[in-house]
Amino acid sequence: MRKIRLCNLLLATTTLAIAGNLIAVAQEPAVLGNLSQAANASLAVSAPEWLRTGIIYEVFPRSFSSEGNLNGVTAGLGRLKALGVTVLWLMPIHPVGQLKKLGANGSPYAVRDYYAITPDYGTKEDLRHLINEAHRRDMKVILDIVANHTAFDSVIMVHPDFYKHDKNGRLISPHGWNDVAALDYSNPALRQYMIGVLTYWVKNFGVDGYRCDAAGEVPTDFWEQARAALDQVNPDILMLAEASKPELLRSAFQLDYAWPLLSKLDHVLMHGAPASELRKTIQQQQALFPEQTLHMTISDDHDEERAIVRYGVQGALAASALMFTIDGVPLLYNGMEVGDATPSSPPALFETLKIYWQGSQMHPKIQQFYDFMIPFRKQHPALWRGQVTWVHNSDEQHVLSYLRVSGREELLVMINLSNAPFHGTVETYPGEWQEVKQPLFRGSQAAIPSVSLDAFEFRIFEKK
Repeated sequence: MRKIRLCNLLLATTTLAIAGNLIAVAQEPAVLGNLSQAANASLAVSAPEWLRTGIIYEVFPRSFSSEGNLNGVTAGLGRLKALGVTVLWLMPIHPVGQLKKLGANGSPYAVRDYYAITPDYGTKEDLRHLINEAHRRDMKVILDIVANHTAFDSVIMVHPDFYKHDKNGRLISPHGWNDVAALDYSNPALRQYMIGVLTYWVKNFGVDGYRCDAAGEVPTDFWEQARAALDQVNPDILMLAEASKPELLRSAFQLDYAWPLLSKLDHVLMHGAPASELRKTIQQQQALFPEQTLHMTISDDHDEERAIVRYGVQGALAASALMFTIDGVPLLYNGMEVGDATPSSPPALFETLKIYWQGSQMHPKIQQFYDFMIPFRKQHPALWRGQVTWVHNSDEQHVLSYLRVSGREELLVMINLSNAPFHGTVETYPGEWQEVKQPLFRGSQAAIPSVSLDAFEFRIFEKK
């Protein structure tokens, strides 16, 4: 939906209470692990290996192709497979409400009928064909479900008791979103209706899961009910919460948004905050969430101005280097892989603005980056299964440095998150380190512990 970044009050106050302790043990991973266990006191929902190793790709069908429909997405599956995409997230495919609609097309998050597909996108057979073709390429498909609210002309408006009302009996629009009305989950009948919607697309079309819009706004116990029902249909279902709320990861969702990390990254790249603030944010999240929690790491999506616009080309690549090498599951928003700068966040969300796929000709470094990074991440378990250990460098105002360790594999990642070149040192464990060759490195070849990085450059080293 439109940007709300749902970090609840409990999350914020707990962060303040423990932040001092976290910073004090920043260089002691074992101590930090014990602290996290004490704060969490539970395990996250188990995530399948295909999710941990995966790359999620968000598709806005209206913008993705010249056709602007599901068949246009199907036609692009071969390219997405070659890119390394494993999970395809379709933004809402349902008919859009016309009453109080925004812009020329209305918001895709103002749903009129959960059981239908907007005629602009095609038919149910088109969706079934898309899913079958994706599965044939070993790709999962998840739908965007908007469970918190509907359009004002929704087909379920015949049940006024499904909705929240103010003291004067008027329908409530959450967060001032005037094109939608909030659903009332205190009504058991609504809960059963929505569970029926969720199971319908899995049973009848083979959908592999859901990205759940505004998930933190919907009661957690509803998601737990829904999860139990979906597991009866497909126990390998993926549930992605648009939220940053620890309780959702304990029994309902395998994945949520790394919003705190994204917010801090904006402060670093756009406002000059110290790069070390990113380390503190990640450690704070580790202490707040259940053990083995997975976050979707993002620098770009439909609620943001494009990363290439916010950070510049080199800054956007530095941001992606972080999101693809830190713990989590990376997200690509359609067009990101070619450096598309076409507006995507509201109000552009309500219009028809096509991705400029020719952007790859202007920004060849972006395609080179993803051609290297996506297979590299998959080939190195340390990046999707390994521990994160922070290591000091001689300029932590601008440079982030950390180890990813799994079994005998150790990788050192260094990212310059500033426009100033870095010539300094990094503290590492004893041993011989070898640079991983990647196409964007243009700096000097100084050996560890001496390291040089150009502005917004990253380097990866592997312990022999």
